[in-house]
Amino acid sequence: MPLASPPAHGISKTSIYVAAGRAIGAREPDPSVRNPDYLAEQLLGDPAALNVDHPAVRALSLDYDEAMKDPEVIGIVRAMMVRTRFIDEALEQAVAGGATQVAILGAGFDSHAYRCRDLLAGVRVFEIDRPMMQALKRQRVNDVLGGPPDNLTYVAIDFQHEDLREVLARHGYDTTQRTFFILEGVTMYVPEEAVRGTFGFVAAHPPGSSIVFDFVSRPMVDFLASGNLDTIPVAARPGFQRFLDLIKDEPWLFGVPVDGEREFFAGTGLELREFFVIGGEESLKRYATKADGTQVGAETIAAAMERFRQLVAASGDASQSALMSPERMRESQRLMSYKLAEAVVI
Repeated sequence: MPLASPPAHGISKTSIYVAAGRAIGAREPDPSVRNPDYLAEQLLGDPAALNVDHPAVRALSLDYDEAMKDPEVIGIVRAMMVRTRFIDEALEQAVAGGATQVAILGAGFDSHAYRCRDLLAGVRVFEIDRPMMQALKRQRVNDVLGGPPDNLTYVAIDFQHEDLREVLARHGYDTTQRTFFILEGVTMYVPEEAVRGTFGFVAAHPPGSSIVFDFVSRPMVDFLASGNLDTIPVAARPGFQRFLDLIKDEPWLFGVPVDGEREFFAGTGLELREFFVIGGEESLKRYATKADGTQVGAETIAAAMERFRQLVAASGDASQSALMSPERMRESQRLMSYKLAEAVVI
């Protein structure tokens, strides 16, 4: 059962981009919202050497306040605050509930095995990734952390040609153990058949096993595949174009039907425990609202939106004004959604 059909190159640009978002968020002064991934920056090393030109990566060279003047940087920092803190909470609950294995699929620069050593002391952890990406990760772990913990097993796999079950079995993985899976930043890059196969593999584990994962909607995948930016406001197009450039070699292939999330994952043998829009009101309230009641980056985002509206008003373009209406923006978020979820084996 192949997990994915990854790009030909071995180093994922998006793994660098999201790790940069975690690293910047880990500098947030308020501990109530700070990204807990304090190892992200160390594992990345010198991002300039990794050949990814993106505002979030460039922002690593700035102090936190300066970096957070860019709405594009704020977007990825807030998304990673939501993602990392939600996954950390689910991991803690899973271990407390009896999980004895953790499997991190497409691990990239994931740091759970290193920064959660006390929590995971009695748990076997498996990091599964492509050989070239894993080789870079292992080198960084050796260089900055002095090596991996004893309970971590690295599993290098050619996702296109090797069977996940067989490869894991060769590394001592036990499908009879209650297991917690992390599938972060993966589902959108693989075809639907592989997504179903992966979730079916999770569902074959004992009841109480669970998986946290993110996914996008089908209309979002179709929009990015078209490359047509005419349906979004002019002021937002440069950021979308940068994202299109970023994923050019790692195209998005799979999205879940809008309003069909529970049905889709039930069809793979799992029950959605919860899911929500990353960047939506609920997620920002839970994970990006500081002790003083303000949200991370709120002033910068509000100022940017006001500039957008002023530019649209000055242009006199009625079609652009329509794109910026609250109703249109709410509908766009519903259709072009990026969500985070936890599903369980029942």
